[in-house]
Amino acid sequence: MRYLPTGEWMQKADSFTINEIGLPSLVLMERAALKVVEAMEREQINLEKPLIFCGSGNNGGDGFAVARLLKEKGYDATAVFVGHESSMSADCRRQKGIAEKCGVPMVTTVCRQEYTTIVDAVFGVGLNREITGDYLESIVKMNALSGQKVAVDIPSGICSATGRVLGCAFQADLTVTFQCEKLGLILHPGHMYAGKTVVADIGIQCGLFEKENDICYTYEKKDLPVLMPPRRPNSHKGTYGKVLMITGSKGMSGAAYLSAKAAYTSGAGLVQIYTSEDNRVILQQQLPEAIISTYTEFEEEKLKSLLGWADVVCIGCGLGQSRLSESILETTLKEVRVPCVADADGLNILSCHPELLITTERPLILTPHMKEMSGLLGCSVAELQEERFEKVKAFTEKYGVVCVLKDARTVVAKRKKHNFVNTAGNSSMAKAGSGDVLAGVIAGLLAQHMYPYEAAVLGVYLHACGGDEAKAAKGSYSVLAEDLIAGIASCTKKTEESMGK
Repeated sequence: MRYLPTGEWMQKADSFTINEIGLPSLVLMERAALKVVEAMEREQINLEKPLIFCGSGNNGGDGFAVARLLKEKGYDATAVFVGHESSMSADCRRQKGIAEKCGVPMVTTVCRQEYTTIVDAVFGVGLNREITGDYLESIVKMNALSGQKVAVDIPSGICSATGRVLGCAFQADLTVTFQCEKLGLILHPGHMYAGKTVVADIGIQCGLFEKENDICYTYEKKDLPVLMPPRRPNSHKGTYGKVLMITGSKGMSGAAYLSAKAAYTSGAGLVQIYTSEDNRVILQQQLPEAIISTYTEFEEEKLKSLLGWADVVCIGCGLGQSRLSESILETTLKEVRVPCVADADGLNILSCHPELLITTERPLILTPHMKEMSGLLGCSVAELQEERFEKVKAFTEKYGVVCVLKDARTVVAKRKKHNFVNTAGNSSMAKAGSGDVLAGVIAGLLAQHMYPYEAAVLGVYLHACGGDEAKAAKGSYSVLAEDLIAGIASCTKKTEESMGK
C-alpha cells in the first residue's frame, strides 16, 4: 500500500519533518537534487548539455542544486532563472548562490536550441492557480525545445490534487517525485504529462497520513497475498458463501453470465442467478455450475425466499428499467438482510428513487460509472469530473454506502475511510461487460466474509490486474469482458503461488 497525497498534504509532511523531526530543509533539498540526478543517469537521460529551468520557490532551489551537481559531474549544465528575485524562498536563494559560485552559468533568456535535456523546476506541488504571463511563455518555450524532458517532483502546470492542467503544463518524459507519488500524477490528464514517474525517498516523514482520511492510497501487486481471503483445507462450498445474482432481463443473459462467472472465479462457493425465464436455457448451457431461478412476472414471495437463502446479493447487471425491474429492486433493497452490490440498471433505477438508499438496513455497495453517478447526484458529468472526491465524500457521508466510482482511475469511498484510487488496469478494459465482471468479483469476495469496503477495494484492484493479464495475452484491442475473468484467474493463481513460497 502506498499513499497518494495532494501537494497540500505533502507540504504538511515536509513541514512536520523539518519542524518536529528537526531535519533541515536544505538537507531535504540536497537529497532531492541527488535523487533527480541519480534517476536521470539510471534512466539514461542524455545529460551532455542539460538546461535547468528554475523558479523562485523551493522547487527552483531543487533545480539550482541539480544544475550544480550535474556541473560537478562534468556535464555542461546551464540554469535558467524564470522566477522573481523579490519572491525567492531563502533556500532557493541560497542554492542559486552556491550554484553560481560553483561555476554554473546563469541565464534569463534561451537562444540556442541544442540542449540535450530540459529540466523543469519552475513550480512545485503547491501550484493552484492558472499559469499566465512570463511563466506561461517559459513553459511553452520549454516544451518547444528539443531534447528529453525531465520534471522535478511534478510537471509545472499540473494541479497536484486533481491532475488538471492549469492553463499550460510541461510535457515530461520522466518525472522524479519525492517520497510519495502525488495524486495529480495519477489522475488524468496529469498522468499523461508526467511520462515515466520515479518515486524518490528523501526522508520526509509521512506518518501523519495514517489518521487523515482525506488522503488517498493505492495498492501494488505485492500487496495481494495479504489481501486475498484465505482458503481453508477443511472447507466446503458453504464455507465460501452463497451469492444471489439478480441479473439479466429478457435478452440480457450475457450480463448474468459474466457477473455470475466472475463471482465464481473470485472464490464464491455457490452462485444462484435470478433472471428472466427467457435466459434459462442459454445460462444453463453457458454456466452449468450456477443454479438458475427465473421469473416471468413479479413474484414477491419467491424473491423474499431467495433473499433469505443468500449470503450476498448482487443486483442490476442487465436488469433493465421496466416496472418489473423497479419492483424487483425496490423489494430487494427493502428486504435484503445481507451485503448487497448494486450495479448498472439498478443504479439507474435508484437515481429515480433515492429514498431506497435510506431504507436499506444492510451494507450496500454501489458501482456506478461517471454517467450513472451523475444521475445519482443530480449533476453533470463535467461537474463530477471537476469535484469527484468532494461529491463522492458527501454522497457516502449522507447514505453510508460504499461507492465504487468507475473511471480510468476508479475511486472507492466510504465514510471514515481513506479513498482508494486504482492505478492498475488499462484501456483494453473499456469494453461492454467489464462492469458486470467487476460487480461479480466484488460479490464473490463478499461471500468469503470480507467486509464491504475491503471487498470493494480488492475487487476493483483484482479486476484491474485481470485486465493487465488479459492485455498481456491479447493486446489492447482484442480483449473481451470474458478475457478479464481469465485474467483474474491467472492473477489469483500467481498470487497463490507466491504465497506458497
